[in-house]
Amino acid sequence: MKKIGITMLAAFVGGVFAIGAYKLLEKKSLSSLSLDERQKVYFTNNPSEITSSTGAADFTQAAAMVSPGVVHVRTTYSRSMNQGNDPFGDMFEDFFGRRRKITPDQNSPAPTGKGSGVIVTSDGYIMTNNHVVQDAEKIEVILTDKRILQAKVIGRDKNTDLALIKIEATDLPIVKLGNSDIVRIGEWVLAVGYPLTLESTVTAGIVSAKARQIGILTPEVDKNNYDPENPPTNSSIESFIQTDAVINRGNSGGALVNTKGELIGINSAIASQSGTYEGYGFAIPVNLAKKVMDDFLKYGEVKRGYIGITFQELNADNAKDFDTKEIDGLYISSVIESGAANKAGLKKGDIIKKLNGSDISTSSNLQEKIGILRPGDKVQLTILREGNLKSFDITLKGEESTKIAANNGGSKEVMNSLGAKFAPLTDAAKKKYGVTSGVIVTEVTPEKVFDVYDMPKGTIITSINGKAVNNNDQVLTALKQDDKMVTLQGIIPDGSRFRVTFPIK
Repeated sequence: MKKIGITMLAAFVGGVFAIGAYKLLEKKSLSSLSLDERQKVYFTNNPSEITSSTGAADFTQAAAMVSPGVVHVRTTYSRSMNQGNDPFGDMFEDFFGRRRKITPDQNSPAPTGKGSGVIVTSDGYIMTNNHVVQDAEKIEVILTDKRILQAKVIGRDKNTDLALIKIEATDLPIVKLGNSDIVRIGEWVLAVGYPLTLESTVTAGIVSAKARQIGILTPEVDKNNYDPENPPTNSSIESFIQTDAVINRGNSGGALVNTKGELIGINSAIASQSGTYEGYGFAIPVNLAKKVMDDFLKYGEVKRGYIGITFQELNADNAKDFDTKEIDGLYISSVIESGAANKAGLKKGDIIKKLNGSDISTSSNLQEKIGILRPGDKVQLTILREGNLKSFDITLKGEESTKIAANNGGSKEVMNSLGAKFAPLTDAAKKKYGVTSGVIVTEVTPEKVFDVYDMPKGTIITSINGKAVNNNDQVLTALKQDDKMVTLQGIIPDGSRFRVTFPIK
């Protein structure tokens, strides 16, 4: 009996050790997996398949499956922030409760905001919108079990209005990732989030449209100086799924799911005259969101591939401006000399008709398809040139080799017109002023912009045109050759913070 007891004890200890080692290896290996791979591991161990509703609509299974994985995101901001810091202006404040109106009273409560988020891994990674967490000093996540956990930002991308945040927790319920490419107009969808002052709320609607571009991420165009041959460059991606599911303030960053309970989009905006629901909601496609989140996990930033062109969407109204009878396709207005398209042989005046064999007729569709790719990825563009279709194989390049190369010459002229020289801000100075970025003005030229606008030597510039700057290269990148106005944020030598927009010349 003693021998049997020893044998059983050894087997038990061995089993415990094996399970512990497995869990350790599992945890270690998970850190190297993409979101899709992590989700496959989760749902292999936690199967939960439901069938899509047909006939009489019944969303109970999908709602029960998704709701635990959608969280309330609560943000707190510095009292010193002014509302001009929000690149989305009043739109998201009105639509999604970006934050309460800020007053100079230091005794008043700190400004706050609210939104939603979607748990996509069981160890606490959460998708939300950039505008929900941007500039927040404190981010709290309220789970459906009423726990409140602090969150940190893993990555933000204002070009897609996406952000990835992280809470320290395990064994969390997650929302299964779907495939936004196969979403069909007219199919039933659910919006899940925390609208207005309500708790977790589920609303139903249909997909009203795909690849919608509504102009909330696109910089404003000066119509008086617009040149159709040279439209302004823009790195934002707008290719929204439109739905009539009810979305209101607080839904921002929440889930849009199909009737299988699969995430197909991140709710982001509404079109409304009143600031509340009027039938038009917009969500970022999940395939684009997955790519952005994987970039944050793998690289810490978004890696985007660029074709190296500017283009204009053709229609019956503008075709004559481009001296063409084509009213369907994308007219190439310019080809960047050091870009991928130029190397492949594309030319100004070519008309893009297909991408990898699929018809392309809208700029939002092309931007979304390219937006899920990275530098080094290959695509095939079918081009209409002089009445003939030709195919070109293109290897996408990174932003540095296209955008910066195209703008640096003119950016240096803009930088010279400012009449200032810059040096990187030291870590000690960043800590002193409570900033995470900045360059310091080391020299000011009399009667030029910095002198005229009273920004003396010692002024700290933290961002230019909404982009954080830490050195001269980043200053050049933030300035654009065709800019007529420049927006600066920073701190003057007496410690006061400022935001100013002025004409370059």
